[in-house]
Amino acid sequence: MNDELIEHVAAYIARYLERNPAAADTVEGVHAFWIGAQCAQESIDVTQAALEYLLERGAIANVPIGNRVLWRATRDRD
Repeated sequence: MNDELIEHVAAYIARYLERNPAAADTVEGVHAFWIGAQCAQESIDVTQAALEYLLERGAIANVPIGNRVLWRATRDRD
C-alpha cells in the first residue's frame, strides 16, 4: 500500500480529531464522515491503515465495543 497515501489520509483524520476531540466512530464511519469526499474514493483499507498508523504513533486510541472497534482521540488516561 502507498505510504504517502496512508499518511495523507492519517493527516485528514488527525485534523478531524483536532476539531472534534470527543468524536468516536468505526472504520466505516471514519471513512464516510471524518475524511469524507477528500479521500472517500480510496479503499476503506487505506482508512484502516491510516488509523493503524496513527495508533502506532499514539495519536489515537481504539476501543473494542462488542464485535466492533471505535476509534477516537487519545485521552490523558490512555
